[in-house]
Amino acid sequence: MSLTVNELASMIDHTLLKPNISNKDLFQLCQDAMKYSFKTVAINNAAIPFCKKTLEGSGVLCDAAVGFPLGQSTIETKVFETIDAIEKGAGEVDYVVNILEIKNDNWKYVEEEMQRIVEACNERKIVSKVIFENCYLTDDEKKKLCEVALKVKPTFIKTSTGFGTGGATLEDVKLMKACVKDEIKIKAAGGIRDIQSVLAFIEAGANRIGTSSGVKIVEEYKKMVSNQ
Repeated sequence: MSLTVNELASMIDHTLLKPNISNKDLFQLCQDAMKYSFKTVAINNAAIPFCKKTLEGSGVLCDAAVGFPLGQSTIETKVFETIDAIEKGAGEVDYVVNILEIKNDNWKYVEEEMQRIVEACNERKIVSKVIFENCYLTDDEKKKLCEVALKVKPTFIKTSTGFGTGGATLEDVKLMKACVKDEIKIKAAGGIRDIQSVLAFIEAGANRIGTSSGVKIVEEYKKMVSNQ
């Protein structure tokens, strides 16, 4: 793989979504993101104003988590949260699908939810990512979600929140890639903690990586590149 260190770093959403943190932790997250030129800091929405101010002028974006992590808010709530996050300074939005309605086989609801959230992002020229939370879905449900995404066209579809019973798997990324080809980008997230995993996910079709181990991963890649 011929990625430069900077190209790899620009594919990382540097993540801090735990509830028991302070502004000191968020400040360090932002400092690391600026130092390594990560694409975004992926944060809960209450942290957006602080991180937006800290990142000002750096080019690193705030990536908002909407309906996180369960996805069980109403469509109206998620749309409001999306718009509010953008108005507060989010440059990208990751939202969790309503798994209840997937299990209810209510694909009309799932499509309407996706359409309205993606539309809210598109109107504001913001990147949208749909979190499938694959650990709770059958392969058929994953494929149906991909079919909905192909109709609605979010910027990305994403494997996981990192808060479910499982995270990203190569099998899921390969399945998602086979379904959407190059029409929609893929974000792998959840349990990705080393450079070997990152490179395997990119090889499988991932265009973006969500991880709280971004610093470690880039440092590992620097060593790998310098030894070649």
